[in-house]
Amino acid sequence: MTTPTAPPVVTADRLAKSWGSTVVFEDASFTVGSGITGLLGSNGSGKTTLLGMILGLHRPDGGGLEVFGDDPAHAGPEIRARVGYSPEHHTMPPDLRAHDLVTLVARVHGIPRRAATTRASDALWLVGLGEERYRGIGTMSTGQRQRVKLAQAIAHDPRLVLLDEPTDGLDPVQREEILSLIARIGRELSIDVIVSSHLLDEVERVCDSVVILGGGKVVASGPLESVLGDSSGVVVELDSGADAVASGVRDRGFEVAVEHGRLVLEVNADDLDRALDAVRDAVAENGAPLRS
Repeated sequence: MTTPTAPPVVTADRLAKSWGSTVVFEDASFTVGSGITGLLGSNGSGKTTLLGMILGLHRPDGGGLEVFGDDPAHAGPEIRARVGYSPEHHTMPPDLRAHDLVTLVARVHGIPRRAATTRASDALWLVGLGEERYRGIGTMSTGQRQRVKLAQAIAHDPRLVLLDEPTDGLDPVQREEILSLIARIGRELSIDVIVSSHLLDEVERVCDSVVILGGGKVVASGPLESVLGDSSGVVVELDSGADAVASGVRDRGFEVAVEHGRLVLEVNADDLDRALDAVRDAVAENGAPLRS
Protein backbone atom coordinates (compact mmCIF):
# COMPACT_ATOMS: atom_id res chain seq x y z
CA MET A 1 0.00 0.00 0.00
CA THR A 2 1.39 3.39 -1.01
CA THR A 3 1.70 6.01 1.72
CA PRO A 4 -0.02 9.23 0.62
CA THR A 5 2.28 12.20 0.14
CA ALA A 6 1.63 15.10 2.50
CA PRO A 7 0.49 18.26 0.66
CA PRO A 8 3.00 21.13 0.47
CA VAL A 9 3.00 23.68 3.28
CA VAL A 10 4.08 26.57 1.03
CA THR A 11 4.24 26.71 -2.76
CA ALA A 12 5.59 29.60 -4.85
CA ASP A 13 5.25 29.70 -8.62
CA ARG A 14 7.23 32.37 -10.51
CA LEU A 15 6.86 34.76 -7.59
CA ALA A 16 7.70 38.41 -8.19
CA LYS A 17 7.96 41.28 -5.71
CA SER A 18 9.51 44.75 -5.82
CA TRP A 19 9.72 47.68 -3.46
CA GLY A 20 9.73 50.68 -5.77
CA SER A 21 12.65 50.24 -8.15
CA THR A 22 14.23 47.55 -5.97
CA VAL A 23 13.52 44.04 -7.23
CA VAL A 24 13.25 41.56 -4.35
CA PHE A 25 12.01 38.50 -6.25
CA GLU A 26 11.85 37.77 -9.93
CA ASP A 27 10.49 34.45 -11.18
CA ALA A 28 11.08 32.61 -7.87
CA SER A 29 9.60 29.11 -7.59
CA PHE A 30 9.90 26.60 -4.75
CA THR A 31 7.97 24.18 -2.55
CA VAL A 32 8.20 23.82 1.23
CA GLY A 33 7.08 20.48 2.64
CA SER A 34 6.65 19.20 6.17
CA GLY A 35 9.50 19.35 8.67
CA ILE A 36 12.08 22.05 9.34
CA THR A 37 13.03 24.13 6.30
CA GLY A 38 15.87 26.63 6.16
CA LEU A 39 15.33 29.89 4.28
CA LEU A 40 18.95 30.71 3.48
CA GLY A 41 20.30 33.91 1.98
CA SER A 42 22.46 36.92 2.68
CA ASN A 43 21.05 39.99 4.38
CA GLY A 44 18.87 41.83 1.87
CA SER A 45 18.07 38.71 -0.16
CA GLY A 46 14.35 38.97 0.60
CA LYS A 47 13.91 36.48 3.43
CA THR A 48 11.86 38.81 5.64
CA THR A 49 9.78 39.99 2.67
CA LEU A 50 8.97 36.37 1.81
CA LEU A 51 7.88 35.64 5.38
CA GLY A 52 5.62 38.70 5.20
CA MET A 53 4.05 37.39 2.00
CA ILE A 54 3.48 33.97 3.59
CA LEU A 55 1.63 35.77 6.39
CA GLY A 56 -0.44 37.72 3.87
CA LEU A 57 1.03 41.06 4.96
CA HIS A 58 2.58 41.80 1.55
CA ARG A 59 1.02 41.05 -1.83
CA PRO A 60 3.12 39.61 -4.66
CA ASP A 61 3.45 41.69 -7.81
CA GLY A 62 3.30 38.58 -9.94
CA GLY A 63 3.22 34.82 -9.84
CA GLY A 64 1.44 32.67 -7.29
CA LEU A 65 1.91 31.85 -3.61
CA GLU A 66 -0.06 29.30 -1.61
CA VAL A 67 0.07 28.46 2.09
CA PHE A 68 -1.85 25.33 3.14
CA GLY A 69 -3.35 25.45 -0.35
CA ASP A 70 -4.76 28.98 0.09
CA ASP A 71 -3.64 32.32 -1.30
CA PRO A 72 -2.42 34.44 1.64
CA ALA A 73 -3.25 37.64 -0.26
CA HIS A 74 -6.94 36.71 0.09
CA ALA A 75 -6.98 34.31 3.07
CA GLY A 76 -4.49 36.14 5.30
CA PRO A 77 -6.53 36.06 8.55
CA GLU A 78 -7.27 32.35 8.18
CA ILE A 79 -3.63 31.55 7.47
CA ARG A 80 -2.30 33.73 10.30
CA ALA A 81 -4.57 31.88 12.74
CA ARG A 82 -2.58 28.73 11.99
CA VAL A 83 0.88 30.30 11.86
CA GLY A 84 3.26 31.41 14.61
CA TYR A 85 5.76 34.15 13.87
CA SER A 86 8.94 35.28 15.59
CA PRO A 87 10.20 38.54 14.03
CA GLU A 88 13.84 39.43 13.59
CA HIS A 89 13.69 42.62 15.67
CA HIS A 90 13.93 42.54 19.45
CA THR A 91 11.47 45.39 20.04
CA MET A 92 8.95 44.28 22.65
CA PRO A 93 7.17 46.27 25.38
CA PRO A 94 9.86 46.59 28.09
CA ASP A 95 7.37 47.04 30.95
CA LEU A 96 5.30 43.99 30.01
CA ARG A 97 5.97 40.69 31.73
CA ALA A 98 6.96 37.79 29.48
CA HIS A 99 3.94 35.75 30.57
CA ASP A 100 1.56 38.62 29.83
CA LEU A 101 2.97 39.12 26.33
CA VAL A 102 2.73 35.43 25.43
CA THR A 103 -0.81 35.29 26.85
CA LEU A 104 -1.82 38.32 24.81
CA VAL A 105 -0.49 36.87 21.57
CA ALA A 106 -2.30 33.58 22.26
CA ARG A 107 -5.56 35.47 22.80
CA VAL A 108 -5.03 37.39 19.56
CA HIS A 109 -4.94 33.99 17.88
CA GLY A 110 -8.36 33.18 19.32
CA ILE A 111 -7.41 31.20 22.42
CA PRO A 112 -9.83 31.84 25.37
CA ARG A 113 -8.40 33.79 28.33
CA ARG A 114 -7.97 30.90 30.77
CA ALA A 115 -6.52 28.55 28.15
CA ALA A 116 -4.22 31.32 26.90
CA THR A 117 -2.83 31.81 30.41
CA THR A 118 -2.09 28.10 30.73
CA ARG A 119 -0.56 27.85 27.28
CA ALA A 120 1.66 30.86 27.94
CA SER A 121 3.09 29.18 31.03
CA ASP A 122 3.59 25.91 29.18
CA ALA A 123 5.34 27.62 26.26
CA LEU A 124 7.67 29.60 28.54
CA TRP A 125 8.59 26.47 30.49
CA LEU A 126 9.29 24.71 27.20
CA VAL A 127 11.76 27.38 26.07
CA GLY A 128 13.51 27.46 29.44
CA LEU A 129 11.92 30.57 30.95
CA GLY A 130 9.48 28.95 33.35
CA GLU A 131 11.03 30.47 36.46
CA GLU A 132 11.55 33.82 34.69
CA ARG A 133 8.08 34.08 33.14
CA TYR A 134 6.89 36.93 35.36
CA ARG A 135 9.94 39.10 34.74
CA GLY A 136 9.62 42.30 32.77
CA ILE A 137 10.88 41.90 29.21
CA GLY A 138 12.98 45.06 29.60
CA THR A 139 15.09 43.34 32.27
CA MET A 140 15.88 40.34 30.06
CA SER A 141 19.00 39.60 28.03
CA THR A 142 18.95 39.25 24.25
CA GLY A 143 18.99 35.48 24.60
CA GLN A 144 16.00 35.51 26.94
CA ARG A 145 14.09 37.81 24.58
CA GLN A 146 14.70 35.40 21.73
CA ARG A 147 13.16 32.69 23.91
CA VAL A 148 10.15 34.89 24.66
CA LYS A 149 9.64 35.43 20.93
CA LEU A 150 9.85 31.68 20.40
CA ALA A 151 7.31 31.05 23.19
CA GLN A 152 4.76 33.51 21.78
CA ALA A 153 5.15 31.91 18.34
CA ILE A 154 4.13 28.43 19.59
CA ALA A 155 1.69 29.14 22.45
CA HIS A 156 -1.42 28.86 20.25
CA ASP A 157 -0.34 25.45 18.87
CA PRO A 158 0.19 26.56 15.28
CA ARG A 159 0.58 24.30 12.28
CA LEU A 160 3.52 26.33 10.96
CA VAL A 161 6.09 28.53 12.71
CA LEU A 162 8.12 31.22 10.93
CA LEU A 163 11.36 32.18 12.67
CA ASP A 164 13.20 35.21 11.28
CA GLU A 165 16.91 35.10 12.24
CA PRO A 166 16.17 33.45 15.62
CA THR A 167 19.84 33.42 16.70
CA ASP A 168 20.53 37.08 15.92
CA GLY A 169 22.60 38.73 18.66
CA LEU A 170 23.39 35.51 20.51
CA ASP A 171 26.76 34.15 21.59
CA PRO A 172 27.77 30.63 20.43
CA VAL A 173 26.40 28.88 23.54
CA GLN A 174 23.05 30.68 23.29
CA ARG A 175 22.89 29.88 19.58
CA GLU A 176 23.31 26.18 20.27
CA GLU A 177 20.54 26.29 22.85
CA ILE A 178 18.10 28.07 20.50
CA LEU A 179 18.91 25.68 17.65
CA SER A 180 18.22 22.73 19.97
CA LEU A 181 14.86 24.27 20.89
CA ILE A 182 13.96 24.71 17.22
CA ALA A 183 14.81 21.07 16.52
CA ARG A 184 12.66 19.99 19.48
CA ILE A 185 9.70 22.09 18.34
CA GLY A 186 9.86 20.68 14.85
CA ARG A 187 10.43 17.05 15.71
CA GLU A 188 8.83 16.44 19.11
CA LEU A 189 5.86 18.78 18.72
CA SER A 190 5.45 17.97 15.00
CA ILE A 191 5.15 21.64 14.04
CA ASP A 192 6.39 22.60 10.58
CA VAL A 193 9.08 25.29 10.85
CA ILE A 194 10.65 27.75 8.40
CA VAL A 195 13.91 29.18 9.76
CA SER A 196 15.31 32.29 8.10
CA SER A 197 19.10 32.53 8.40
CA HIS A 198 22.17 33.83 6.59
CA LEU A 199 24.36 31.13 8.20
CA LEU A 200 24.74 27.83 6.39
CA ASP A 201 25.97 25.99 9.48
CA GLU A 202 22.76 26.80 11.37
CA VAL A 203 20.64 25.45 8.53
CA GLU A 204 22.75 22.30 8.31
CA ARG A 205 22.34 21.60 12.04
CA VAL A 206 18.56 21.69 12.33
CA CYS A 207 16.90 21.65 8.91
CA ASP A 208 15.56 18.82 6.77
CA SER A 209 15.36 20.92 3.60
CA VAL A 210 16.42 24.34 2.37
CA VAL A 211 15.39 27.17 0.06
CA ILE A 212 18.40 29.26 -0.98
CA LEU A 213 17.73 32.82 -2.16
CA GLY A 214 20.06 34.99 -4.22
CA GLY A 215 19.76 37.69 -6.84
CA GLY A 216 15.97 37.79 -6.67
CA LYS A 217 15.68 34.10 -7.51
CA VAL A 218 15.69 30.71 -5.83
CA VAL A 219 19.22 29.46 -6.34
CA ALA A 220 18.40 25.96 -5.09
CA SER A 221 15.77 24.18 -3.04
CA GLY A 222 14.99 20.69 -1.82
CA PRO A 223 16.15 18.16 0.79
CA LEU A 224 19.33 19.35 2.48
CA GLU A 225 21.49 16.41 1.46
CA SER A 226 20.58 16.72 -2.23
CA VAL A 227 21.13 20.49 -2.33
CA LEU A 228 24.44 20.57 -0.46
CA GLY A 229 25.89 17.42 -2.04
CA ASP A 230 29.11 16.00 -0.63
CA SER A 231 30.79 19.30 0.16
CA SER A 232 31.73 20.33 3.67
CA GLY A 233 32.04 23.73 5.24
CA VAL A 234 33.96 25.54 7.92
CA VAL A 235 32.58 28.65 9.63
CA VAL A 236 35.04 30.65 11.74
CA GLU A 237 33.86 33.33 14.16
CA LEU A 238 36.43 35.92 15.29
CA ASP A 239 36.20 38.95 17.53
CA SER A 240 38.48 40.83 15.10
CA GLY A 241 41.05 40.31 12.36
CA ALA A 242 38.78 38.43 9.94
CA ASP A 243 40.35 39.91 6.80
CA ALA A 244 43.91 39.09 7.91
CA VAL A 245 42.97 35.51 8.80
CA ALA A 246 41.10 35.12 5.50
CA SER A 247 44.23 36.22 3.64
CA GLY A 248 46.28 33.65 5.54
CA VAL A 249 43.79 30.89 4.67
CA ARG A 250 43.90 31.88 0.99
CA ASP A 251 47.70 31.76 1.07
CA ARG A 252 47.33 28.13 2.15
CA GLY A 253 45.29 27.26 -0.92
CA PHE A 254 41.65 27.63 0.15
CA GLU A 255 38.86 29.91 -1.05
CA VAL A 256 37.23 31.81 1.79
CA ALA A 257 34.45 34.39 2.02
CA VAL A 258 34.14 36.99 4.76
CA GLU A 259 30.52 37.50 5.85
CA HIS A 260 29.78 39.88 8.72
CA GLY A 261 33.11 39.16 10.40
CA ARG A 262 32.81 35.39 9.90
CA LEU A 263 34.97 33.29 7.59
CA VAL A 264 33.12 30.76 5.47
CA LEU A 265 34.98 28.00 3.61
CA GLU A 266 33.33 25.42 1.39
CA VAL A 267 35.57 22.43 0.76
CA ASN A 268 35.36 18.82 -0.33
CA ALA A 269 34.94 16.37 2.51
CA ASP A 270 38.39 14.91 1.76
CA ASP A 271 40.00 18.34 2.27
CA LEU A 272 38.22 19.20 5.51
CA ASP A 273 41.13 18.32 7.81
CA ARG A 274 43.57 20.36 5.73
CA ALA A 275 41.15 23.30 5.76
CA LEU A 276 40.89 23.15 9.55
CA ASP A 277 44.69 23.10 9.80
CA ALA A 278 44.87 26.13 7.50
CA VAL A 279 42.40 28.03 9.66
CA ARG A 280 44.29 27.10 12.84
CA ASP A 281 47.61 28.24 11.42
CA ALA A 282 46.22 31.49 10.02
CA VAL A 283 44.54 32.33 13.34
CA ALA A 284 47.74 31.64 15.27
CA GLU A 285 49.88 33.54 12.77
CA ASN A 286 47.76 36.68 13.16
CA GLY A 287 47.04 36.34 16.88
CA ALA A 288 43.34 36.71 16.11
CA PRO A 289 40.83 36.23 18.96
CA LEU A 290 39.00 33.06 17.96
CA ARG A 291 35.39 32.70 19.16
CA SER A 292 34.39 29.43 17.49
